[in-house]
Amino acid sequence: MKIDRLLSIVILLLNRPLIQAKELADMFEVSVRTIYRDIDSINTAGIPVVTYQGAGGGIGLMQGYRLDRNVLSERELADIFNALQSVSSYGGEGHQLLMEKISSVIPPSQTAAFRSKTTQMIVDFSPWGMQGPLEERLSLLKEALEESAVVTFEYISAEGRVSTRTVEPYTLVLKGQSWYLYGFCIERRDFRLFKLLRMKALVKEKQHFIRQDIPLKDLPWSDGWKKPQNILPLRLHFGPEGKHLAEEYFDSEELQQDGSGGYTLTAHYPENDWLYGFLLSFGTAMEVLAPEHIRRRLGELAGGVAAKYAGSLGSAGQPPDSPPARTPV
Repeated sequence: MKIDRLLSIVILLLNRPLIQAKELADMFEVSVRTIYRDIDSINTAGIPVVTYQGAGGGIGLMQGYRLDRNVLSERELADIFNALQSVSSYGGEGHQLLMEKISSVIPPSQTAAFRSKTTQMIVDFSPWGMQGPLEERLSLLKEALEESAVVTFEYISAEGRVSTRTVEPYTLVLKGQSWYLYGFCIERRDFRLFKLLRMKALVKEKQHFIRQDIPLKDLPWSDGWKKPQNILPLRLHFGPEGKHLAEEYFDSEELQQDGSGGYTLTAHYPENDWLYGFLLSFGTAMEVLAPEHIRRRLGELAGGVAAKYAGSLGSAGQPPDSPPARTPV
């Protein structure tokens, strides 16, 4: 929209002493002639834009011009900036431009203090090594959300079953370290939550839909899994060699000293494939004491893994022809 482009140009000019018309044209994917028409519109609105000719010239605001900067406090702006940084790898140019807008309203005398506030804590939600494919899906889904366009994709369930889905997309959800799409599944005639990493062959269709009004309290990713019928109490034991893992993954108030240098605790989780993967990730540092059926299932899974790699191990549990294991310094 033109009004968005005009506002963005003003913010860029506030934040930079000079900028080339060609750079603005490339940024907003319009012609240089359109940029100059935008500059005329900005001048007409009472914001003095000056064009400097010659080498080192460009477009800039009249020296000394400032907009009212008192809408939000510096602390509030820093908080918003930090939140944008946390998901900036998924926001594309839109988030980068918004962060630049925020930076532009900080007076020069407070720039250093503001930069300090916005680098004291950085939260990066992007997964290791998965940015490329994930960003492509996020970008396409954002377009579909903005246009209320139906999407189709192949979906791999947690059990490995593949199905084709046609979905009316409603919300992108970052839960933990995973992205999900919440939408109305045409095949199931109900709302579903889809993990983006399990999607294949994602396509934005030409078909559009009328978005329903969904109350936030009805959205499923907050407390639904905590309902008593969905969770299971597990009694866990960490030996001395696993203390650091217990302290990293569980609240210190939940940990009980067991007299041998280790911890025991009771944790509550839903029983699903994720739970077994999570428990197995601790290896021999953790043992499930109860319930018994969880112990048996973990034994079966661990036995299957051991059998798969049994041929690669020597009699002492070392890979053939490998040097003996060394004790870490």
